[in-house]
Amino acid sequence: MLNLPLSKTKTHAAVPLRILNDAMTAPSHPASASPNAAPSAPLSSDQGAKAEASLLRAEGISKRFGERTVLDGVSFAVEPGQIVTLIGPNGAGKTTLVRIALGLIDADSGHIQRRPGLRLGYMPQALHIDPTLPLTVRRFLALAQRRAAASSDEKPEARETQTSIDDTLAQLKVSHLADAQIGGLSGGELQRVLLARALLRKPHLLVLDEPAQGVDIAGQAELYALIDSIADSQGCGVLMISHDLHLVMSSTDEVICLNHHVCCHGKPESVSTDPAYLSLFGAGATDSLAVYTHHHTHEHDIHGNVVGDVTAEDGDTESHSHEGCPH
Repeated sequence: MLNLPLSKTKTHAAVPLRILNDAMTAPSHPASASPNAAPSAPLSSDQGAKAEASLLRAEGISKRFGERTVLDGVSFAVEPGQIVTLIGPNGAGKTTLVRIALGLIDADSGHIQRRPGLRLGYMPQALHIDPTLPLTVRRFLALAQRRAAASSDEKPEARETQTSIDDTLAQLKVSHLADAQIGGLSGGELQRVLLARALLRKPHLLVLDEPAQGVDIAGQAELYALIDSIADSQGCGVLMISHDLHLVMSSTDEVICLNHHVCCHGKPESVSTDPAYLSLFGAGATDSLAVYTHHHTHEHDIHGNVVGDVTAEDGDTESHSHEGCPH
């Protein structure tokens, strides 16, 4: 099995394809803790009304593995069109929280409320793929779409499936990868293909577990801008895990700083100066924030290469400038 490229600073177990498929067909009905868990207080009428308006709402989620407390009373919500980012150090419980939200594992206590009929699109941070498997990107996406159709009342024609795949690859600027073997993709290419797989479900909620894994700095900025554009154009909510606030500063609405419990939350600008955030990441963590909020006068391809200049509002082509740019 191939363990696809990961960050040099930390190691994660790649997600088997079976778990990825389970996440894409997670239950959309209201969910709560495991039947064997300690009972939780029922949702109040006010909490129930808020849950109905939200795509996803978590209330008081706690989880232990043996003697280790991974999550302790965590609550959050994702609204339509909103980008919510979970940040925190390694082992803070971010991925566990997302897997509970997706219905892949049970919480020990607390409630997860999903909007009825909610369609989920899930992008893991890595994926196990047998490098000897003769599987093209197009076939990989078609199989995923067929599985999604099998779990719904919609049965798209083969031509519609092909058109949808081509359109999604074009939107993510990877049309040229359609006939490439998926086992031979680079880290950045694979991330775009996994994002395409999630988008093919036309999700109401897009769940992204460290989507910039294996992507260089310039490519990361472009990928997060693309995710922001998708949320705007499709009106879907986004729940995203990131390791660093500065990478998602300009493309998130709400930041939740997690270290087994919610340390702080709010707009990126307020979280970056919160004492709890500074205690967790250090006072120097805010020094690099500004370089990610500048206006790009150029665009990058998926490898981080400059591919063109951006046209200014007055119709002139702006000059290519690297001042303040992280590359």
